[in-house]
Amino acid sequence: MTTSTYLSLYERRVKLVQEVLAAHTELSAKEAQGLAVHVLGALDHIPEHVR
Repeated sequence: MTTSTYLSLYERRVKLVQEVLAAHTELSAKEAQGLAVHVLGALDHIPEHVR
C-alpha cells in the first residue's frame, strides 16, 4: 500500500528550485533548500506585471 503525502504548492515550488540549484551547483541538499526559500521569497516580491 502506498501512502501519499500532501505537499502545498509552495513546498512543491521550493522542491523544484532546490533540485535545480543542487543540480547546477556544489551545494548540499540542505544548503540548496535554504537558498531556494530565499530565491522564491525574492521572486514572490516582484510585481506580477514585471514578471
